[in-house]
Amino acid sequence: MFAGLFSLFINMLMLLPAIYMLQVYDRVLSSSSISTLVALTVLVVALYMVMGLLEIARSWLLVRVSAGLDMRLNERLFTAMFDSGLATGRGSGAQPISDLTSLRQFLTGQGLFAFFDTPWIPIYLAVIFLLHPLLGWFAVAGLVVIVTLAVINELATRKPLTESNTLAASNLNAVNGHLRNAEALEAMGMLGNVHRRWMERHVEMLKLQARASDRAGVLANTSKSFRIMLQSLILGLGAYLAVLQEITPGAMIAGSILLGRALAPVDLLIGSWKQFLAARSSYTRLRGLLQAIPARMRRMRLPAPKGHLKAEQLVVVPPGGTVPVLRGVSFDVAAGETVGIIGPSAAGKSTLARAVLGVWPAASGAMRLDGAAITDWNRDELGPNIGYLPQDVELMEGTVSENIARFGEVDPRSVVTAAQKAGVHEMILRLPKGYDTPIGQGGAVLSGGQRQRVGLARALYGSPCLVVLDEPNSNLDDHGEAALVAALSHLKRSQATVMVITHRPNLLHHVDRIMVLREGLIQMFGPRDQVLAEFARPAAVGRSTPAVPARA
Repeated sequence: MFAGLFSLFINMLMLLPAIYMLQVYDRVLSSSSISTLVALTVLVVALYMVMGLLEIARSWLLVRVSAGLDMRLNERLFTAMFDSGLATGRGSGAQPISDLTSLRQFLTGQGLFAFFDTPWIPIYLAVIFLLHPLLGWFAVAGLVVIVTLAVINELATRKPLTESNTLAASNLNAVNGHLRNAEALEAMGMLGNVHRRWMERHVEMLKLQARASDRAGVLANTSKSFRIMLQSLILGLGAYLAVLQEITPGAMIAGSILLGRALAPVDLLIGSWKQFLAARSSYTRLRGLLQAIPARMRRMRLPAPKGHLKAEQLVVVPPGGTVPVLRGVSFDVAAGETVGIIGPSAAGKSTLARAVLGVWPAASGAMRLDGAAITDWNRDELGPNIGYLPQDVELMEGTVSENIARFGEVDPRSVVTAAQKAGVHEMILRLPKGYDTPIGQGGAVLSGGQRQRVGLARALYGSPCLVVLDEPNSNLDDHGEAALVAALSHLKRSQATVMVITHRPNLLHHVDRIMVLREGLIQMFGPRDQVLAEFARPAAVGRSTPAVPARA
């Protein structure tokens, strides 16, 4: 609103050149009065200084408005990006952040000023009409032609530009995927094939861009030449009217200046049209994301959980899927129990882990922690009470201590305690900078086993009451496995509830109960020795023994 108010006065002051020229030609030259010229010049210079200050204030104001928009939306957008990935199973990457940047840059650029100045075009035309109706109609006709060319430009380039941008984004995602699999591509000599496949789509993208640029170039240059011609022609028309003594020479010059001012917002709109289209697309995507992913509701704070887990006819459909992976699962795990979860591949073990943690919501039924639905907890309050070691351990760029401390405030004593519980303290001390060792993007400087052990320390940080371990020993050597067994014993002594998904039988000797999953259903759930005895029973007893992987 204030930027619009400043634009009001700025555009009023933009009439100064025409008024000054009119007065110089018609008043000063006719009277040969130096004092009048000096007075007019001093007044105009002072008003120009005011106009400059107003433009600076408008620019500063919009910079701060855009920065304020970024600060107000940033946290909401950051959360929505992650919630979108969890809800749909396919993240939008960093596109929303890029969209917010594009929108912010447009708000601070010259393109936005065109929208403030465009409503003043009729005012400038009206003043031209006051000079002479013929000059006014000439200006209107020229403006109509220029606007028509701009609309044709938009219609002619919209489709190829949209297709080109979509293809470019797809190609960029493909390249990112190839870079993540660089070792496999290099080892199997796939680089040439991958490049040829990428190049085919890249060439198509270049063709679309060239088509759009060719059309835009023709129309933009035609429009530019026509605008320059208009200003010369209106000067000629003004001279013709001055010869006929229908207007004064000052009005002739003023008409040309005013037409240039009336066309300036149009010039600015045409020049910044691509930025406007990009900002509009960014706004549309951001609005769609924030409407599709509502803000997280802040719920009443609940007491710290103790770890009692209960599933009630739990049905879970993976994000983006339509077929349930868990179908009516029910179980009850007392606080402090350790449960081993086994079963063949695609039985739903990892899905159950995500449902227990509340990462994947229940399609029906409920997953409860201490009697409350897992979704009823505020995540920032529940998170410190939960430890999670996913099957594919992802560490983030930072130091070892920052990763273990979950990128909160690093408490050295708690970090070391968690590392000792995970049996990784000695290993960390052998790193080049110990706990302060930067681990690179995704923990690249660590081996798979080291990442898994640091991930285990992160899961144990802060003595959580619920710990979910998904294949925690998949990358561990004998020493790491012994450390994992010791960590399980410590968790048992501290009365933490532990869910361990595993294919290896040695971990099952350290659990209280075993759950057998098959095709999304609980096939068996009971005390460890009883379940293991069932599997040990010969198949010839007359009952069918559930099939599980041989290692389990």
